[in-house]
Amino acid sequence: MELTAILLITATLFAWALVSARLQQADLTAPVVFTAVGAAMAWSGLVDGSSPPEAVTPIVEITLVWVLFCDAARLPLQQLRRDVGRYVRLLGVGLPLTIVFGWVLALWFFPQFGLWLALLVGAALAPTDAALGIPVVTNPAVPSRIRQLITVESGLNDGIATPVVMVAIAGAAAAAGLESAHGPGSAAVALLIGAGVGAAAGALGGWLLQVARRHGTATEDFAGIGVLALSLLSYTGALAVDGNGFVAAFCAGLAFGTCAGQRGPAELVFVEQMGGLVSLLVWLAFGAIAVPIVIDNPDPTTLLYAVLSLTLVRMVPVALSSLGARLDRETVLFIGWFGPRGLASLVFALLALEALGPAADEAASVIAVTVFLSVLAHGVSAGPLAARYGRQQRAAGGAAPHGEPTPDLPVRGLPRRARVSPPS
Repeated sequence: MELTAILLITATLFAWALVSARLQQADLTAPVVFTAVGAAMAWSGLVDGSSPPEAVTPIVEITLVWVLFCDAARLPLQQLRRDVGRYVRLLGVGLPLTIVFGWVLALWFFPQFGLWLALLVGAALAPTDAALGIPVVTNPAVPSRIRQLITVESGLNDGIATPVVMVAIAGAAAAAGLESAHGPGSAAVALLIGAGVGAAAGALGGWLLQVARRHGTATEDFAGIGVLALSLLSYTGALAVDGNGFVAAFCAGLAFGTCAGQRGPAELVFVEQMGGLVSLLVWLAFGAIAVPIVIDNPDPTTLLYAVLSLTLVRMVPVALSSLGARLDRETVLFIGWFGPRGLASLVFALLALEALGPAADEAASVIAVTVFLSVLAHGVSAGPLAARYGRQQRAAGGAAPHGEPTPDLPVRGLPRRARVSPPS
């Protein structure tokens, strides 16, 4: 990469730090801004958009590790008991149905994919990303329980979808006869190994930090760096014993959040900030590599699949999983629409390109088009629809916006929002 491109990227990061609050008020989220900057750099010739995926693979893998670890570790289990049934419905019913619907639709639209690549597309496009609809989860006009529901779903569904994506990639590699392909059976074993290694590393790491704090042997200034190292340790430790590192990172985050004690959330801030930095670079790479391809080579079938993925494939499972959950129609539609596809989907697509090579090009293109449309549609609609929904709920006598705190889960690539305190 030329020095001019590096200079522009670093200047953009610094400029975002200066004006991010103003841009967010104008509904310009980090994914929108950095995707546009990446596309502009590609069109101006400052970066080569045709660079192979290997050039960004290390950043992509580290991004996914930190995102999975932080999302899982931030889960405030004690705060979620009241609505646990709704979370189970969305994650245990809605998410699997979304994967299945996307899988079947991909098989129908793209029969050349076969079972495994179609499953890859369906699973990669199932996780949601709150960063694309930041006004929804930060606008106090939206009842706090609904903001909490959307945020928790976004924080956990990428970790739940990761095993399915990994099995799909392994199955596609075996079907294509690629060297070193182990097949879905071996991938499932690797998932179990990764889960065990990650849970052990996260639990032991969280406990050791508690002990070190109690005895005064750990300095607060270095605790965040220690947690950062722990997340990478869980990933590399799983790889060392032929386990799945991404599942290990997710399970390590769950275990760390449970065992780290009251200081655990504060020690995650540095990991979140690093994850936010690399996620911005992933969005920039997406703009430089994928957006020119999407715009220069429009495919009606791919566009139709993307539209259906963002609407029916998401909204129907949400509606089915909400039966009996005591949610009104407007709320079900609101939650169903605000399932933006973002960082996790891009990371899964790039991992597939790394593992499968040209065999995954068309599937990755479908994922990229869907994410691109989501960046536009959800980025533009988040602010107006959140305000409209809030007015509807107040008019209908719904829950007060400040009725209870929103969980302090990370919103990738953006400053963490402040908690909404209950009224005194």
